[in-house]
Amino acid sequence: MPRPILARIHPDSVRHNLQLAKESAPNSRVWAVVKANAYGHGIERIYPALSKADGIALLDLDEAVRVRELGWTKPVLLLEGVFEPRDVEIADAHRLTVAVHCDEQLDLLTAAKPSRPIDIQLKMNSGMNRLGYRPGAYVQAWQRAREMAAIGEIGLMSHFANADDGAIDWQVDEFDAATKDLPGTRSLSNSAAVLWHPQAHRDWVRPGTILYGASPTGSVRHVTGFPLRAAMSLTSKIIGVQTLAPSETIGYGRTFQTEREMRIGVVACGYADGYPRHAPTGTPIAVDGIRTRIVGRVSMDMLTVDLTPCPAAGIGSRVELWGDQVKVDEVAEASGTIGYELMCALARRVPVEIDDASRLGESNDMRRTLVA
Repeated sequence: MPRPILARIHPDSVRHNLQLAKESAPNSRVWAVVKANAYGHGIERIYPALSKADGIALLDLDEAVRVRELGWTKPVLLLEGVFEPRDVEIADAHRLTVAVHCDEQLDLLTAAKPSRPIDIQLKMNSGMNRLGYRPGAYVQAWQRAREMAAIGEIGLMSHFANADDGAIDWQVDEFDAATKDLPGTRSLSNSAAVLWHPQAHRDWVRPGTILYGASPTGSVRHVTGFPLRAAMSLTSKIIGVQTLAPSETIGYGRTFQTEREMRIGVVACGYADGYPRHAPTGTPIAVDGIRTRIVGRVSMDMLTVDLTPCPAAGIGSRVELWGDQVKVDEVAEASGTIGYELMCALARRVPVEIDDASRLGESNDMRRTLVA
């Protein structure tokens, strides 16, 4: 019998969250961001829920090809663009839109001589200071791109450094000033800007983490007004119970000492499954639907929980590590990270099932294929 740990992917939640993004930016088209294998959920698993998106945005060429092979006919955007001539050939063959953030990428497009003009998103570094042309060099880059036979439509794009804490106007002003006289669609808004900054929505928005039910800030309290649904739930079971006397310790490092007699449950989940090793005592968890806390140090294959709030729990009791009752952002915030990291870190050894497959019109054979 396999370990009882299981991740469930909920495509209906992705569909719901996508609709919420569209309602939050009703005058914009939507790039659904599925980078990092759909934030760890699996592109194939959530693909049927993306039908209402206007385009799909990602990083890797192999993921772009997978999306096309699944039957996607609308735009596909490579968010970091191309890096070598072979990349241009693949972008050409699969009708990809590519981000361009430097002269070297423009050189690649020219030298490769694609069979048809390739649409681009010309990226501006409006203050993030990672990729893109500085505002003072942007118009010149746009003019060069416009004159290139290898390039088709030119979209104008930038990325916010801190849309999650509200300070975006300085970047919007930089972008607007530099692009004032340029034609082309505009794309600025990530998940945080989709929810909180309608002045930055423009022609296209690029929601990512909110599609999967996580907060752009990493804090649940910041999305209380938005009914996001968890697209991944991680569950396991209690596989052992210990009754400890006062002043006994638990786990590696003996980091937790009981102050009274306590029942402690052992859960089949550890950092080798993708649960954060640095999750401290007090990190929320649910046993038989009752919220409680982990205690002691997370080990490779197990963690321990306080069964005081759930005295009826025992071996075989269901445990939710994160999902609908315990939000992934709650676990992440307690652990000093963000929900994105936990979703992407789900280990390959964790079995995955797809929820509500029948409502997506998938056959049993297709469902098994997507789970594998």
